[in-house]
Amino acid sequence: MGVTNSNKELNVSEITCGGSFQIKLSLTAAPDITTNPTDIVLILDRSGSMQGAPLQSLKNGAKAFIDIIDEATDSAQDGQIGSGSRIGIVSFADVATQDTQLITDVADLKAAVDALDADGSTNHEDAFTKALDLFDPTSTNAKVMVMFTDGVTTAGGNPNTVATLAKSQGVVIYCIGLSGNGGIDVSALNAWASDPDSAYVAITPDDAELEDLFEDLARNISNPGATNVVITDTVAPCFRITSISSPTKGSATLTGTNTVRWNIDELGVTASEGATFEFTVEHIGPCAGTVAVNESITYDDEESNIVTFPSPTVEVDCGIDVCPEGCPVTVDLTVDGCTDTVEFDAGDLFMDSLGRIVQLDVTLRNVCPNRRVALAVMLNELDEQDEEYKRGLKTMTIPAHTREGCRDVTVRCIKFVLPEDLDVSGDATAICNERRFRARLIANYVDYDFECCCDTDTEV
Repeated sequence: MGVTNSNKELNVSEITCGGSFQIKLSLTAAPDITTNPTDIVLILDRSGSMQGAPLQSLKNGAKAFIDIIDEATDSAQDGQIGSGSRIGIVSFADVATQDTQLITDVADLKAAVDALDADGSTNHEDAFTKALDLFDPTSTNAKVMVMFTDGVTTAGGNPNTVATLAKSQGVVIYCIGLSGNGGIDVSALNAWASDPDSAYVAITPDDAELEDLFEDLARNISNPGATNVVITDTVAPCFRITSISSPTKGSATLTGTNTVRWNIDELGVTASEGATFEFTVEHIGPCAGTVAVNESITYDDEESNIVTFPSPTVEVDCGIDVCPEGCPVTVDLTVDGCTDTVEFDAGDLFMDSLGRIVQLDVTLRNVCPNRRVALAVMLNELDEQDEEYKRGLKTMTIPAHTREGCRDVTVRCIKFVLPEDLDVSGDATAICNERRFRARLIANYVDYDFECCCDTDTEV
């Protein structure tokens, strides 16, 4: 069966600037279906949430899966599953039905898929029960379930009990989840699927990708597992790999600050087998916001399995910076050839004598979304008796942010010009002596949703 599943997942969805997270690579392979006949039950969710495009995408994916198995078992799409393998269809909503037995006729299998209508709740327990009943306990064929669902369990009993029973009888369980149709319970899919979870579970938020998921599962079905596997994963330049763990199968080496290589001698040659490898990545900037973790990831083996890995993203929260004042205006000039001197009119620049520029940064704590903030900064200079002399006042509007929840907002580069002739901190005739200042800051929301409950014409 070759490589039947590949996955790349992160342990978090969001980090702060400079934060770390773990990446897990997973791979599953199984023996050649032509020399290892396999009984496969497709368990298809036809609950009410599948109406419309999701159900059609599911049908397309299931029929593509059947076609690939048809060709893989006898090297031709001749309408018959060959080499002793069989496929059965179970569909479920309020209850599950055995739409076919384990059969070899492709037309009958596709007709059962095309006949599905979406309606009702979601009974995973009955689905697993009806699927397990299809298998002949006396058969020497390998046994595989492919569970597809787009929702949580809303009817029937606990499906974990039946899934655990099936796995104890040697059934390999794959789970395909559609998360964009109201949400699925990922932990439940992990509990139902064979171990390791990430090697037997595939999830997509987009029903248009269902066909690809079913095709990926069936695509390498004629390959005899995988040997001499080499996976090279390079993370994006704004990350670096800080540590690697020992894979459950094979060995791994760090080949650069952001590249790791995973080698496996053989996987799934004699039975369905999964393997995982984890490593830790640290954000080193300068990227922020929604950042793709992959720069590239490649796969190679002796059997020419076609393998793709997901491209996960992580939200990098570096706070919110506001720069209300830009840099000074620049003047460009060119000096020709071997000219010793050059005259250039740089325009007018108004100077306030010698002095310094004080630049302040301030962080406004817990600013709620969609509200502008008015900020005032007052700067005074202190003489030797701590008496204050006014040196500047700045007021500004800080734009509203649209991030989810209240956030800290950093306001940078609030500049004050302090001429030397105003120096009261020390000797006014000296240049660049120490000067002491005191700043005061006031901030409040500009936007608010308060409405006075009193009639404006009523005298108080």
